[in-house]
Amino acid sequence: MELEARPDSIRRPAPTAGFDPALAWRLGWLGAVCLAAAAALFIVDARAWPIWSALAAGAAPALAAVMFTRGGERAESLLLVLWAVGGAAAASLTGGVSGAMAAWCLAPVAAASTMNRPKRLAEGAALALIGGCVAALIQLSGLAPPAPTGPLAFLLGFLALVTMGLGLAAGLLIGRRRQELREDRDALEIGWLETLLDGLPYLALAVRGHDQVTTVRGSAPLGMSIEQLMTRGLAESAAPADRSRLAATIAQAHRDGAASLDFAPAQGVERVVALDLQRVAPNQLVGVLRDVTAERDRAAALEQARADAEGLAAGRARFLANMSHELRTPLNAIMGFSDIMRARMFGPLSDRYAEYAELIHESGGHLLDLINDVLDMSKIEAERFELQRGVFDAREAVQAAMRLLRVQSDGAGVQLRGVLPPGELEVDADRRALKQIVLNLVSNALKFTPRGGQVTVTLDGYDGVLEIVVADTGVGISPEDLERLGRPYEQAGGAEQRARGTGLGLSLVRAFAKLHGGEMAIESRLGAGTTVSVRLPVLLAVLPPAKTPEPEAPVEDTSPPPSSLGDNVIAFAPR
Repeated sequence: MELEARPDSIRRPAPTAGFDPALAWRLGWLGAVCLAAAAALFIVDARAWPIWSALAAGAAPALAAVMFTRGGERAESLLLVLWAVGGAAAASLTGGVSGAMAAWCLAPVAAASTMNRPKRLAEGAALALIGGCVAALIQLSGLAPPAPTGPLAFLLGFLALVTMGLGLAAGLLIGRRRQELREDRDALEIGWLETLLDGLPYLALAVRGHDQVTTVRGSAPLGMSIEQLMTRGLAESAAPADRSRLAATIAQAHRDGAASLDFAPAQGVERVVALDLQRVAPNQLVGVLRDVTAERDRAAALEQARADAEGLAAGRARFLANMSHELRTPLNAIMGFSDIMRARMFGPLSDRYAEYAELIHESGGHLLDLINDVLDMSKIEAERFELQRGVFDAREAVQAAMRLLRVQSDGAGVQLRGVLPPGELEVDADRRALKQIVLNLVSNALKFTPRGGQVTVTLDGYDGVLEIVVADTGVGISPEDLERLGRPYEQAGGAEQRARGTGLGLSLVRAFAKLHGGEMAIESRLGAGTTVSVRLPVLLAVLPPAKTPEPEAPVEDTSPPPSSLGDNVIAFAPR
């Protein structure tokens, strides 16, 4: 399929090939010199070398100019110098500045006027002045040959006047053509600019003083008319309620250099027009009027949608936060009664019923954990979660969390290892939140670590920062899942792992860290395990470990011995 090119309605005029006055003048100069030389053969003899030298000096620059018509700026400058030398030499050989060919001293000016470069005129005038001074000095010094007389003087003077007159005429013709081209180009630019301005979807205007509209271009917004703007002024084009604001905006533009305003037009109060003004001169403004009704409606719709979404989210968060008692109370009762049945407090149970009681208790505990996560996140989203800060040893909260997870680690066949400092880590934080951070991180690590793997909990403190690091040797997290983790209800792993949680564990850890002014970072690689670091600026002091009689012996602690945490747990391991 061939596409036909559409003609360009706005095109710059291309230079037309035709009569070249500069080239014609140079050829005419050469022709005139040749005719004069032929006529001189009948007037002087061959021994009159100054005459022949003067004619040759005048012909040389014209011949060079014909040969180098397409030279650059440097070539033009060299040609002007050649014209100055040739003209001064011809004048000096024919009697100096009072001789018959003195007019040729102005040859650089005539040549510069034909070069279509205005800046060359000054250069040509300077060279002509220099050439004339040289010819005058040669004449005054007595070195110039005697001036020709009689018919020869007439012939040479006529040649000089004719060639110079034609050169200046050619320069005027070229200048006129240059002026016409400039005028055509300016007219074309003005026409193109008018077409552009008239086709604008806005209305551009010029304002003089505080209300007078002097020029308008473009399309007027709905509810406004160009005639009203030109006759009644800018302020009258607004609705009565907005006229005072519009007048204040015009005054502000004059004072500050720029101003903007949205107002209702006088002939369409249901619409909105935006005005942008800028000062371009004292008492002179330019501006643009555009209809922004659609933009206003779109912004209002977006704002309403955002308000509705925020209201819906806030209502959901408030509902879940208020349901804490109603959801937890029956679950606690279920777990309590199932625990009584498991302990056989009121008599023996058959093995089948004991198994059912165990399942009820386990399911209730799992459901309670999920509900607690959802309720905590809802409170955080509703900005109703408040930290219960207190001063305590951070090791105790971490040890308690690990003790709760020992059964899960035993069942998963994963070694749970704790690396805690022997000295106290006194912090000012929420004990439950700190414990929950460790519980969530270790639970996630156990879920993604295969049997025979290891999960290590490291606790440390430095420069007022408490650092908790949970590292596992599990399956790792893909880069795609790593970008999503930390947001509510986002999960990683396969369907089996996703079914065992709500996706709130890491988001709660991040939220608790943020409430303490800290941060959470995740590093992971597929097949190489995952490391989650939580840094909290809550550390009050790092106390040195207690002195013992035997430095080689392990440091004792008042907490329950490591064996109480399970065979695969190592707590308070000194470094």
